[in-house]
Amino acid sequence: MLTADIIRRVKEIQVRTGRHVADVLAGEYVCVFRGAGIEFDEVRPYQPGDDVRCIDWNVTARAGSPYVKRYVEERQLTLMLMADISASQDFGSAGRSKREASAELCALLAFSAIRNDDKVGLVLFHSQVQQYIPPRKGQKHALRVVREVLAHGADDGADDAAGAGAPAIPISQRFSQRLQALLPGRRPRPPRQGTDIANALEFVLSVNKRRSVCFVVSDFLDDGFEGALSRANRRHDIVAVLITDPRELAIPGVGVVSLTDAETGRSELHDTSSGAFRQTLERRAEDRVAALRTRLERRGIDLIHIDASASVVEPLVRFFKQREAKTRR
Repeated sequence: MLTADIIRRVKEIQVRTGRHVADVLAGEYVCVFRGAGIEFDEVRPYQPGDDVRCIDWNVTARAGSPYVKRYVEERQLTLMLMADISASQDFGSAGRSKREASAELCALLAFSAIRNDDKVGLVLFHSQVQQYIPPRKGQKHALRVVREVLAHGADDGADDAAGAGAPAIPISQRFSQRLQALLPGRRPRPPRQGTDIANALEFVLSVNKRRSVCFVVSDFLDDGFEGALSRANRRHDIVAVLITDPRELAIPGVGVVSLTDAETGRSELHDTSSGAFRQTLERRAEDRVAALRTRLERRGIDLIHIDASASVVEPLVRFFKQREAKTRR
């Protein structure tokens, strides 16, 4: 069962994001994400002003008078959320971890999708794909998605999170090995020790044949995933969401501290009172974000950068407006 603390956090996120969805994101989501295309509805008699290219010549020949085909937009979308739950996501220096920020972002997207009658699915991953919840509709299903992002792996019972909707599908060892064969040179790592974005993307490509909007929410502490992103972006609309904490980008001078890499367990002592050390750390962090943005832009993939200590709404609204402006060009 879920702990009382996780239930409380889910309710807080539901209240907070529900207000933002109603007040801020309701129109933005619809304007940016549209259906997969158009589908045939009916044929009807030709009327002056109709596009002659829509004339159904077979029906026209049989009826002896012109008929046109009528199409309607296929509005329904599939929104796939890919949430990184590796150990580094548990880090937080300002009252909220990167994982909690990820959960709030997923809630905003899930509730926006449900409000517009779209389906929402979830993939949780670290060095392996950990859990898959197939896309479905409904408020309870959206809450299940948020609970899983927050709770999965938090304690021994977190995987048994109660909730309506499709059951979560655990990823078998055999399937993980088959995916590993698609990615030569990558060795499996212990649970939550490391991030393998390419593995997760290959999994999504294997289970989701219908075109979807796919948000990859991670701190992107990984290498060699760009090829998988490009392949996935050819079939789906991929959006990368980078979650960072302020202390990853800059560190205060507080003397000698032990810094531990959450994904490798390696610890090192550093003198943070050294200005040269802090400048080097800040420069490397800035370069990493800039390099990621450049690599994604080359592949036509949008990047949303979210500060785990700040609002997740403003960067999302900014992305929606930029995407909408891009589609109008």
